Amino acid sequence: MKIRTILLILFILLIAGFVALNFEQILQPSTLNFGFSEVQAPMGLVLLGMLALVLVVFLLALVYYQTVHLMEVRRITREVAEQRRLADQAEASRFTELRQYLQTEMQATAARERDLSDKMHQKIEQLQTILTRVIEQSGNGLEASIGELEDRLERQLPNRQPPN
Repeated sequence: MKIRTILLILFILLIAGFVALNFEQILQPSTLNFGFSEVQAPMGLVLLGMLALVLVVFLLALVYYQTVHLMEVRRITREVAEQRRLADQAEASRFTELRQYLQTEMQATAARERDLSDKMHQKIEQLQTILTRVIEQSGNGLEASIGELEDRLERQLPNRQPPN
């Protein structure tokens, strides 16, 4: 129990003990003035009744405020649960959008990669064709130069036989 609850119970028990010890004095009649009239009644009993009435009013107020507080807590709990659900949905939606975006980007990257690969293969084939042509032309030019040199040598040395 909380210390406040223990002190409240202790205070009520002290008042009850005081009333029990002085109950005869509480029941003695006296003249009471209510402002508009005077009445003969036991003063202690009237004060004890007023104390009981105040206690009941405070207890009712406590129950009312506690009920209002519980209702507010339940309303806030429902709102928090709804906000959490909405946040979870938004997060799931963001993940879905991110997944779709990544898939789209991966497909676009794969398409670019295929295009670049195709272009590179075409370029390599072109370079290979050009290189083959250059090699053939160089070979032909070299053969022509060698043929020309052989012709010159044969003209300068006409009696010499080519080795077999």
